[in-house]
Amino acid sequence: MIVHLIDGTYELFRHFYGLRRFNRGVDRPYGAVVGVLQTVLAMIDPVKGFASRGQSDTYLGVATDHVIESFRNRLWAGYKTDAGIERAFRAQFHPLEEALAAMGVVVWPMVELEAA
Repeated sequence: MIVHLIDGTYELFRHFYGLRRFNRGVDRPYGAVVGVLQTVLAMIDPVKGFASRGQSDTYLGVATDHVIESFRNRLWAGYKTDAGIERAFRAQFHPLEEALAAMGVVVWPMVELEAA
């Protein structure tokens, strides 16, 4: 059995800013979402992904920072606020959660604690 727990917010950041190296400043509207979905698909696809390594049962869940601010913001001024988050990036949070759920992936949108 294989169990994957993914920090969806981290993956979204990774794909969004990773694509910037190649897109010459023109962000695709849901480019980071597509990247995360491809990563998740590779993890659960029995032909291309990890499931092909002799493991028949693969379980996967994705935690996301549905609300970026948490209780830590009350403890420390300026802690991980959404200040400076680009609109093009911010617009991909909810579509990522919706797309993962549509794929049948368990999604934990974190509202009080952070995904990581």
